[in-house]
Amino acid sequence: MKTINFPYLALGLGLFLLAVVNRGSQLDNNGETVLPLLTLLIMNECAFFLSAVGAVIGIRYLKSINFKFREKPLYTMTTVLCILLTVQFTLLGIKLWPL
Repeated sequence: MKTINFPYLALGLGLFLLAVVNRGSQLDNNGETVLPLLTLLIMNECAFFLSAVGAVIGIRYLKSINFKFREKPLYTMTTVLCILLTVQFTLLGIKLWPL
């Protein structure tokens, strides 16, 4: 696999892990999360790094083609979505962390 295709993989896995973490962080009747808290935090952290690396690779590639967005609109959207996922996983990690 070429490194240039990594943002597509990061986006797919990131969206899947976002759904799992959101579903697993819901509270049941006893007031506990569906998945254990440590599991949720580890999954969130892995998804954060995955989407962050996808965003960095995407930005580097777009920089190498001088940000000609019209040539690669799907790649540009994928990179932007990886950036947004990175922000979402950051906020979700802060929300999940017990204070």
